[in-house]
Amino acid sequence: MINTNHSLSIFADKLLEKRKEYKARNPIKLSSQSFLNDLLELLFAHYSVKRYFNSEEIKSKIYLLRRNLQEILISLNNGIEKNAEEYSNKFFNGIPRIHSLLLEDAEAIYKGDPAAKSIDEVILAYPGFFAIAVYRLAHELYKIDVPLLPRIFTEYAHQISGVDIHPGATIGESFFIDHGTGIVVGETAVIGNNVKIYQGVTLGALSVDKDLAEKKRHPTIEDDVIIYSNAVILGGKTIIGKGATIGGNVWLTRSVPSNSVVFHRSEINFKENFETDVSNFII
Repeated sequence: MINTNHSLSIFADKLLEKRKEYKARNPIKLSSQSFLNDLLELLFAHYSVKRYFNSEEIKSKIYLLRRNLQEILISLNNGIEKNAEEYSNKFFNGIPRIHSLLLEDAEAIYKGDPAAKSIDEVILAYPGFFAIAVYRLAHELYKIDVPLLPRIFTEYAHQISGVDIHPGATIGESFFIDHGTGIVVGETAVIGNNVKIYQGVTLGALSVDKDLAEKKRHPTIEDDVIIYSNAVILGGKTIIGKGATIGGNVWLTRSVPSNSVVFHRSEINFKENFETDVSNFII
């Protein structure tokens, strides 16, 4: 007979040792999500329950957020603890530029979607905008070589919005995601300015071989491209030229010239005045 109490004691001892190795100071996922929400509340009054009456209060909030980020970086326990303050400072130095980019993204979505009644609606209600916002913040951390945390950020956005953008992807100005659900943008994808992407689009790799981890595996999308729903574009050498339009359900593994229109042809037949004999159906 197995001694359940003895087995449990052994398991508890192993867990304790593992936790000692990790040395976490904070619950990282919850702290990261809280940090993101606090930062977005600061950047966009639409999200905020707090009112700021002068710039000194805003500066104090930034100092607090910078310290919170530093604590999260220390809790990652992956070798960057000594430089956590430096990384945190670098990240916040980029916040004014990111805020400007996000305002351009919101305006692009508003101008590009007839259903959008205001930029406020885009910021408050559009999952695509939320995904872009979190991506841009995560990408800033990715650029300064912060490990792990950028992925925690973008996976949080993935859970909320259904949009999966790797923080390593490079995305230009005025990015427009419509509807959003099911979009996947891989790590080495490059997206230019004024690009519009609809739901279900995949910018993926032709191979998931681990040996290709340091290679460009995902496509390049040049400026002013529109990619309609459920299109799949694969491969690091695949380039979608400037101004091209990629239709819904297209599968692409090769480059497309500028200003091209690529579409998937399917045929649906209709018969008018068609009378069905129910006796032909077997139930």
